[in-house]
Order: sequence, then structure tokens, then C-alpha cells
Amino acid sequence: MELQSPQKEIYGKERFSALQAQRLAQEIAAGPVVFQVSRLMVKFGILQLLDDNKDGLTLEEVAERTHLSKYGTQCLLESSLTIGTIILKEGRFRLAKAGWFLLHDDMVRVNMDFNHDVNYLGLFRLEEAILNGKPEGLKVFGEWPTIYEGLSQLPKQVQKSWFGFDHYYSDCSFDEALNIVFDGHRKRLLDVGGNTGRFATRCVTHSAEAEVTIMDLPQQLEMMRVQTKGLPGADRIHGHGANLLDERVPFPTGFDAIWMSQFLDCFSETEVVSILRRAAASMDNNTRLFIMETFWDRQRFETASYCLAQISIYFTAMANGNSKMYYSNDMIRCINEAGLEVEAIHDGLGMGHSLVVCKIAQK
Repeated sequence: MELQSPQKEIYGKERFSALQAQRLAQEIAAGPVVFQVSRLMVKFGILQLLDDNKDGLTLEEVAERTHLSKYGTQCLLESSLTIGTIILKEGRFRLAKAGWFLLHDDMVRVNMDFNHDVNYLGLFRLEEAILNGKPEGLKVFGEWPTIYEGLSQLPKQVQKSWFGFDHYYSDCSFDEALNIVFDGHRKRLLDVGGNTGRFATRCVTHSAEAEVTIMDLPQQLEMMRVQTKGLPGADRIHGHGANLLDERVPFPTGFDAIWMSQFLDCFSETEVVSILRRAAASMDNNTRLFIMETFWDRQRFETASYCLAQISIYFTAMANGNSKMYYSNDMIRCINEAGLEVEAIHDGLGMGHSLVVCKIAQK
């Protein structure tokens, strides 16, 4: 495995002194505690209180204003003080920089909700998931082979956090991607794994000539129809029900472009090759396949690489047991194995997406 900059320089050497490494090891050991304390500091409004009171508040004042017991308040404040999200100065607690990001960084909040509502209980079974190659943690919600079959049946709060996470990372890159996909002559698009139709909706509003067919599980198409009903251009959004894991299921033909956004990370490499091979069989020399993914090794900032590598564990424990946020060269290898070749890669869309443009491989 070879990395590009800045990951190559960051991950190719020891990053911590002995004391820093010892501290990190203890933070890892106490990780579940740190997470839940920090989540409650947000939920109970303590961080917001400290943000609103720049001169700080005493323990008693925080307890009084949040209507929590002095004991509970003290436990949370002392834990947060040692975590580093708050500061104690002259007997008064104040917000620290890390606490400010917990409170105001949308990505942090989306990730925290996703990890608490979707992943937290199931991560207890990560060991089984890795050993068995199945999403053993998903059993906390139901007996489905993958989370996608059960998505419409998950508890409402879990659905809210799942879709909030999914949409947050994809939506911000759509505008840039649309300008690449609809470059003046493409009109018919196959949206593979189109979920609730958010990208399809953007397509039909972007281009008055666009016709979009969403290829997805039948239950997902039902959710899509509910979400798109009555929206402008909804009459140009169509459904094609299919189980994409069934290798006997072909792709429909006659499209100018095939779109896969945050889709292939839901499958193992073997499954990715199968899906791409069937996509290639439906293409001609003028068709282009657009794959939009957040590759952890093509990020501008290391924090993004960190977040994406941890998201892989969601796929292991909860989603399907065999996929991940891909290393870009692994995806390119799958593309080539499927009889396609990379024509271009557009990096840096939205919050770190890469758009890989593929065409039929020249023989």
C-alpha cells in the first residue's frame, strides 16, 4: 500500500512522544466513557451554557441552570475537564476549543449522532463481525442480512441519524458533480443505489431534459417515491427494482451516464467487481460511469482520513460485514478487473469526495 501526501508523511513515522503515546493509549481505553460524557455535555446544554457565559460558571451555577443534581453535574464537569473540552480557571468552568467544536462543528454533531444512534450498541459485537464476516452488531435492531434491507424498519431516531449522516456527506458535493455529469449532451442517467432520490431530484432540477432511473431495492424505491412525490421534475424520475447482489441481475441499457454515489463502499471487492462488470456490459463507447466516493487516502486534511477510516468499522459491524471506505488504488483495481478504465479523477468535491469517470476499456 502506497500513500500520497499528506498521509504519506503523517502515517509514515511515529507521531507522538512517549508521554503523548501513553495519554493516547489511556484515551483509547476510556473511549466509550469519553464519548458518552461529551455527548451528554452537548445534550444537557452544559457546553452551550459555558459558550454563552464567557466569564465561566461555578459548579453550583451549572447544576442550577441545567436542573441536574450537583453530583451528576460534577461528574460530567470533572470528566470533561480531564478530556479537555472545558477549562477550570479561578473556580469557574469555561468552554475550551475542543468543546467549541463539539458544539458548533456540524460534521462533529452528525458523526456523534450517527455513532450513538446507529453504531454504539452494535459495536460491542465488532469482534464477532470481523471473525464471521457478517454485520453481527445489526442484531441489536433486527435479523436482516444487511442494514439496507432493514433501513425502512429501523427505529425513527436511528433512521434520522442514518439519513442525516448519509445526506450530510453527499449533498455538499452534488452541485460540482452535476456540472461534470451533465456536460451538455447527457440526458438519460441511471442512478444506481439512488436511495431516497436526493441526487435524482437535483438532476431533474439541474436539467429540464434529464430523465433519471433509480436502480435499487424495491423497498428503497417505495421510500424514494414518497420522498419525491409532488416535487418539480418528479415525473422524470423512474424506478427499476433490483437486488444488485444477485449476479444474474443485468443492468438496463440505453443510458448516457451511470451514477454511483457513496454506493460501492457498501460492497466487498468481489461484489464491487460483479456490479461494475454488469454496468460495463450495459455501456457503449459513449457511456460514462461516474463513481463518487470519499477515499480515505485522497483527503486534503488528515482529520478527514481519520474519520473515514473509522467509518469503515460501521460497515464491518453494522452494515454488511464486508465493505469499507476504500483505498483508492483498490477501487481502481476493481474498475480495471471489470473491463473498465479510469478516464479522469476529480478530487476535492464537496467535503472530500472524488469523482472517478470510467469508460469501456480499450482492447
